[in-house]
Amino acid sequence: MKLQEKILTAAKETISTEAKAIANLENLLDDEFVMAVEKIYHSKGRLIVTGVGKSAVIATKIVATLNSTGTPAIFMHAADAIHGDLGTIQKDDLVLCISKSGNSPEIKVLVPLIKNFNNSLLAITGDKESFLGKEADFVLNSYVEKEACPNNLAPTTSTTAQLVIGDAIAICLLKLKGFSRKDFAKYHPGGSLGKKLYLRVRDITSQNEKPMVKPESSVTEVIIEISEKMLGVTAVIENGKIVGVITDGDIRRMLKDNIEFKALKAKDIMSKNPKLITQDALAVDALELIEENKISQLLAIEGNENSYAGVVHLHNLIREGIL
Repeated sequence: MKLQEKILTAAKETISTEAKAIANLENLLDDEFVMAVEKIYHSKGRLIVTGVGKSAVIATKIVATLNSTGTPAIFMHAADAIHGDLGTIQKDDLVLCISKSGNSPEIKVLVPLIKNFNNSLLAITGDKESFLGKEADFVLNSYVEKEACPNNLAPTTSTTAQLVIGDAIAICLLKLKGFSRKDFAKYHPGGSLGKKLYLRVRDITSQNEKPMVKPESSVTEVIIEISEKMLGVTAVIENGKIVGVITDGDIRRMLKDNIEFKALKAKDIMSKNPKLITQDALAVDALELIEENKISQLLAIEGNENSYAGVVHLHNLIREGIL
């Protein structure tokens, strides 16, 4: 077998093995999963998520997902817990322990200490009959038939299953809390993801020049305005209202058609029904309108009136990371 074929075969086998295991998790969901989610939902404290080895890595991801979707969570490494980090656990907190076997030495030491604190213990484990499975108040079954590793040793399928159960918990809680786009934006203010949820058109128009001409402006005045403001467009304004728009494309087409333009006015070449967007609209909505109409700029208005507020350019959206 050629090297390329060997690589593709191994990759496909890995994906197929893990996909089948994940699909089977649906069959393992039971009343304990429901009760565990309800327990977290009604909790006045935080969810402390712990594990050791690769399960600890999965625990950190689950914590990140929970925090970003409105459920306070903290990671506590199982090995560090018995050397002082048990102080992380407070009175009203719940503890979620993740372990494939449920019988690792660190887990056997940690679990009785947690029970002594009288905190409820939840478990994600592949063996409900393990030490952890028997000691936990609620057990979420993450059983997998085999690892994707050909030696059935390296945690692969099992850690994927743990992660999926963690995602299922987070999404159930998100829906129970009615977690909205606005809530999501509150927890994700940075980066392109946050900007898609909170950046508004007015945040962009405030950065740009505000090109405008009158209906009676000459073509020369139109060209100068478009060139000076460097947005490839100008609004045509009459009595403070938008009556049309002229783009640099309109100018090029006019020249290409050899139209005698010296006597033309802005009103003669403008488009009378420009695409508009309000200042309060999200920038991502502006992008959708631009893409839908295959244009590069939008004129922004204040409120529901055609009161000219500025220009949104596709380049603005790219620079902000919206696209």
